[in-house]
Amino acid sequence: MFKKVLIANRGEIAVRIIKTLQRMGIASVAVYSDADRLSKPVLMANEAVRLGPAPASESYLDVDAVIAACKATGAEAVHPGYGFLSENIDFAKRLAKEGIAFIGPTPDNIAAFGLKHTARELARESGVPLLPGSGLLETSEAALTAATDIGYPVMLKSTAGGGGIGMQLCEDPESLMAVFESVQRTARASFGDARVYLERFVAKARHVEVQIFGDGNGRVIALGERDCSLQRRNQKVIEETPAPGLSDAVRTRLHAAAVALGVSAHYRSAGTVEFIYDPTREEFYFLEVNTRLQVEHPVTEAVFGIDLVEWMIRQSAGEDVLTGNEVLVPKGAAIEARIYAEMPHAGFRPSAGRLTEVVFPENIRVDGWIETGSEVSPYYDPMLAKVIVKAEDRASAIKALGQALEDSEISGIETNLDYLKAIAASDLLASANVATMAL
Repeated sequence: MFKKVLIANRGEIAVRIIKTLQRMGIASVAVYSDADRLSKPVLMANEAVRLGPAPASESYLDVDAVIAACKATGAEAVHPGYGFLSENIDFAKRLAKEGIAFIGPTPDNIAAFGLKHTARELARESGVPLLPGSGLLETSEAALTAATDIGYPVMLKSTAGGGGIGMQLCEDPESLMAVFESVQRTARASFGDARVYLERFVAKARHVEVQIFGDGNGRVIALGERDCSLQRRNQKVIEETPAPGLSDAVRTRLHAAAVALGVSAHYRSAGTVEFIYDPTREEFYFLEVNTRLQVEHPVTEAVFGIDLVEWMIRQSAGEDVLTGNEVLVPKGAAIEARIYAEMPHAGFRPSAGRLTEVVFPENIRVDGWIETGSEVSPYYDPMLAKVIVKAEDRASAIKALGQALEDSEISGIETNLDYLKAIAASDLLASANVATMAL
């Protein structure tokens, strides 16, 4: 087992990983930018190393600086969390070259699923259902021709990246022409890859994903599914497991499709296969694979009674974590709400500043990095914390979520906490009659 692990991340996920390392008796190394020098993960870790100035490109995305931090501290492995370098093939390869373990999928796994158009092809070869779509499109004229064949409405998507960036709904030829170049520019600026493609848009669709875990040798298991349909600006807000309203037959097929895709790629570590689910037809279609730990992984942990970060660490250290866990049975229902530093009344524009009061209930799981006095920087993703509840059934979990949010208090800057309270009390959530474009 590793003696020391570096967390190549910040904020909530860094705190979450450090907690598991502490429980496992493994020394932790935090890295930080100037903006995060007094943040919670820096203070929690056994050691902390400065990477650089506040901009992520000069700190958390600086591969040389992260590797130098590993060498300076003697860290034997790196957990990348999510975002930043978590799906960076060159980073994973550099670590391997330096003899440092990457706690996550193999570089080949990341390469196979890192671009959506190649992931679609792998899904097709594995027999996973796909929405009608196009190949890569270089010109708006080619896009117009493809859209005519597919049928409007269509979604114009960047093949690289994720997180809802580089996506645009097009209802007709005029709207497709209007956004084609802007989506290319966004993709180039965000991911360094301007290539785009089209996919049929399902007007009333749910976002359902399957958590998988593989050993890299062809064994892959499914750890249930999560519904992440309540979103704003293509970003998830509420996630839950099990996904409501799925028949046993659909659930079985969904899990089998995700496992088949993982097996075909000899997938290693934790990953998530995302699907678009059409409740009218009771059919699902492949969306993408995230070759990393997902933000919403705690709800899966809650119902299965496992620690996915621990699994990732043990698997990366050469241990067999699948044997004996092939047929785990979930118990109950779990829901997660993401608390963001943002202004719902102003188009969800991010907010920043010092927190004058932070209170969370003690009887539930809260994954976060904030506390009274924390400074919220404008430089990074605005997520502050995740409130996770578990109960015997979905109705009880929704009630518990509402109570947990009511018992939470964050002052000093604007957040979406009141917005989440309204969702928790809404018929929309209770009915599960939601779609990815609902918020």
